[in-house]
Amino acid sequence: MYLRNLFLGVSIVLFFSMNASAEDGSGTIDASTFGCISEMTRAGDFYVDNLQGNLAATIAVAESPTGGTYPPGSVIQLVPTEVMVKHEPGFNAATRDWEFFELDVASGATSIKTRGFAETVNRFGGNCFACHIQARPEWDLICGKDHGCDPIPLTPIMIIAIQKTDPRCAAVELSAEETDALKALAEAMPAQ
Repeated sequence: MYLRNLFLGVSIVLFFSMNASAEDGSGTIDASTFGCISEMTRAGDFYVDNLQGNLAATIAVAESPTGGTYPPGSVIQLVPTEVMVKHEPGFNAATRDWEFFELDVASGATSIKTRGFAETVNRFGGNCFACHIQARPEWDLICGKDHGCDPIPLTPIMIIAIQKTDPRCAAVELSAEETDALKALAEAMPAQ
């Protein structure tokens, strides 16, 4: 009986330890967590949400001219295929409790290609964490035009066009400038 209870106790501890990295405090993060980018709230150049219902606090930090620390559950997304999620304190001190996701997106579907820290690489071959760690401390690993990160190879009009063409969202018409920006981006993208 003692060994059975000990085994059960160890199993429970291991279960919660192993699953802690997949929790945001309100449930498991999986592909269904991520949907149409434009259904989130725009904050500057990117979109935000909060998986714990604390959207006002997430927006307050995202729109602060002096930065701040994002609350747990915060979701930051610049383009449909890349997402950051803020976990509870203690999730990962090196990443300030952020987890990075690379997504595959299609009409009505999302799948997680990679998630984590060092293993998450964007479509241009850049490591997400290696770039975001360059953000000055007051920006809580969020890159922006003047936050200390290396610039990304996307113009503002390219970003808007990419956001508007999320295949999980209802189709919207692009301007001629946005269409040209997407063509230029396609020509510059490395073959996959």
